[in-house]
Amino acid sequence: MEIYVGSLPYSVTESDLTDAFTAFGEVSSVRLVSDKFSGKSKGFGFVEMPNSAEADAAIAALNENDFKGRDIKVNQAKPKEERPQRRASY
Repeated sequence: MEIYVGSLPYSVTESDLTDAFTAFGEVSSVRLVSDKFSGKSKGFGFVEMPNSAEADAAIAALNENDFKGRDIKVNQAKPKEERPQRRASY
């Protein structure tokens, strides 16, 4: 199951997230989203856990709880919505 993790402190690393979620079970991947120009964290990311029961336990335990000084949002990731294609301006 893919899990969305938001409201993260900008200092959080992928290994911080891995450690937090591994307490609930196997973590297959962690991805922090960063600005493509500055490279700085955008304050959210995604954690992939293959076992749904373990993922649900992690969501229940971590959602709206303090993580490194901030109350984080943790829930099942929703599929990315299709965006209309932008027209080029000339």
